[in-house]
Amino acid sequence: MFDAVLKLLNRNHKTSKDIAKDRLKVVLIHDRANISPEIMQSIKNDIIEVISHYVDIDKSEMEISLENDSDSVALLANIPITRIKNIRRK
Repeated sequence: MFDAVLKLLNRNHKTSKDIAKDRLKVVLIHDRANISPEIMQSIKNDIIEVISHYVDIDKSEMEISLENDSDSVALLANIPITRIKNIRRK
């Protein structure tokens, strides 16, 4: 399973076949975790909203997925940061 995640995160010249396989893997993991695509999109939107207060991100390259283990599910996020914002704390 770890190898599959590494392949998902590898961005070196993927063919359309590789991209389709990666998407299918993500869909299968979501199905096994019993999380609908709508809920995953809501999670992604919430993460974007929160971290956007502190950093600028490349939303087009952002990847959020679930990794299913025999007894747990992990949320994996690969979020390219383009700039850290200068935030003054109150």
